[in-house]
Amino acid sequence: MQLPLNELFETIQGEGSKTGMPSTFVRLQGCEVGCPWCDTKHTWHMTEAAPLLEVLDKTGSDARFAWVSVGQLVHLVSERRSRHVVLTGGEPCQYDLETLTAQLLDAGLSVQIETSGTEPVRAEADVFVTLSPKLNMPGGRTIVEATLERADEVKMPIGKLDDVTRLERLLSRRKSLLTQQQIWLQPLSESQKATELCRQAAAERGWRVSLQMHKQANIL
Repeated sequence: MQLPLNELFETIQGEGSKTGMPSTFVRLQGCEVGCPWCDTKHTWHMTEAAPLLEVLDKTGSDARFAWVSVGQLVHLVSERRSRHVVLTGGEPCQYDLETLTAQLLDAGLSVQIETSGTEPVRAEADVFVTLSPKLNMPGGRTIVEATLERADEVKMPIGKLDDVTRLERLLSRRKSLLTQQQIWLQPLSESQKATELCRQAAAERGWRVSLQMHKQANIL
């Protein structure tokens, strides 16, 4: 099995409950959700594949990707200092991640998946799943019920009050989440208006606000 690798880099996790954790990010190519405000639009489309060394050396918003085997990817990640791995995209759950996550866990790494919720999660049970629900996006995709049930935390991009309402409607389908503190509101573009809206909504509901710490600290 091969996976389309867009980026592999070390940084810190800047969002949600894993904030501050040194992490190796594995960014996969391909996404059909179509969020207008997405900051990784270069990962959406499957263009012509490039050599792996080119992909590992590139920086910035670059649509080049390389097909890599699970074994290659596990080796590349295991060479890094960080012992936490974040599988992101794009939409990583477009792919069957069962073998990859099993081998990463066997290598002594902790694993997190960041997903829009529009695909089933095919991964080992010990993987931490961050659901960042993408509702009413141009791609017309809907949240998969099994992925909502599988989520360990929910991190919702918030730009207006309607986003909070949509999140509450989604969470009503899994009421156990409403009593937990693993609901994060993330202000779009971290504008002052969106941040204040998140603060108020979180205070009223017992949720939390997730700011993108890596961007504030000017870390990749």
